[in-house]
Amino acid sequence: MMERDTSRNKEANLNPSERVLGIDPGLNTTGYGVIDVRNGRIEIVEAGVIRSHRGDSIERRLQSLYKGLLEVIDALKPGAMALEDLYAHYERPTTSILMGHARGVLCLAAAESSIAVNHYKPTQVKRVLTGNGRAPKPQVQLAVMQQLGLPSLPDPPDVADALAIAACHYYLSRNPASLL
Repeated sequence: MMERDTSRNKEANLNPSERVLGIDPGLNTTGYGVIDVRNGRIEIVEAGVIRSHRGDSIERRLQSLYKGLLEVIDALKPGAMALEDLYAHYERPTTSILMGHARGVLCLAAAESSIAVNHYKPTQVKRVLTGNGRAPKPQVQLAVMQQLGLPSLPDPPDVADALAIAACHYYLSRNPASLL
């Protein structure tokens, strides 16, 4: 059973090719953020999380992520998806493997919806948004709040990361050489 929490929702009425879905993948909680660009400003269409239930089997949890993302795609019709690359830490190989499973079903949902997937390293996203590839989560949240004109820090951090990934895609698609 999938649970989809949304923190902000606006009616979708822009050209889908200009709409970007950012994804911060996770097996328990996958953050998503959908943005549009209007008059040179990034606006949030919707942001939230897709949750799976920890007690369920890995198959059920992956199915929840897959169905949850299809629901987001169907409702908001993004033209592109920006997905955080797999980050592997040598002390936690099992976490990396589980994250790979989650990324796989998220990519499948995008492919079945004919949406191009763009992959970004966490350090690249942080560098584009904050100027520092090693920025801590609170600094990323602050950058997202400022750049998207939000009244408060986006929370949970999964949502802030997803919005940062979507914004990174937008910035790099407009001027890739200046931000690398």
